[in-house]
Amino acid sequence: MKLHKESTGTIVVASIVFAVLAFLSVYFLKEWSLLIIIPLLIIYGLVFWFFRVPQRDILDHKENVIAPVDGKVVMIKEVEEDEFIKGKAIQISIFMSPLNVHICRYPVSGKVIYKKYHPGKYLVAWHEKSSTENERTTVAVESLTNHKVVFRQIAGYVARRIVFYCNEGDSAKAGHEFGFIKFGSRMDVFLPLDTEITCKIGDKTKGGIDVIAKMKA
Repeated sequence: MKLHKESTGTIVVASIVFAVLAFLSVYFLKEWSLLIIIPLLIIYGLVFWFFRVPQRDILDHKENVIAPVDGKVVMIKEVEEDEFIKGKAIQISIFMSPLNVHICRYPVSGKVIYKKYHPGKYLVAWHEKSSTENERTTVAVESLTNHKVVFRQIAGYVARRIVFYCNEGDSAKAGHEFGFIKFGSRMDVFLPLDTEITCKIGDKTKGGIDVIAKMKA
């Protein structure tokens, strides 16, 4: 199983903690140490599972808006996007549990025209105000269909580290990685009002594969 580059520090710490606790449990509990070691092994394995990088065949897209993350669609609504679009847009929000793949992918192809990091709170990721009050990043891409698409990584109550690798002027390719969020969170995508939405609330998405909307050519 291939592991994400963001896993290094976490796995080193988890390995040290596991080794120390396993040693102490064997030393003090003797034959009862398995009661501690087995749950520790499960948690240790989940750390590796969280940072997995699945092999996915990413296609080329122009009008299609691709799911940026693995997760569950929790919101589709018309909103005011005040940071970049400064007007009405359709917001699609996808919530990621700690068991989902947490690679963040471009939802559309085009050119990165804006990026910004915002410090903030750590409300639960499905809270509606987390989109504007939590720690987050905002990226805007001018798509191949000449639309401005905004998407936002949002930290949650558990997620306390967001990374994004893109810079203004970069080429964006739908389905390809631009960042990562550790341990559960949310991504919002803001689309033009005339976009055809092809997903619905409750849908489970596979990042880089599933089409969640189609923009006018």
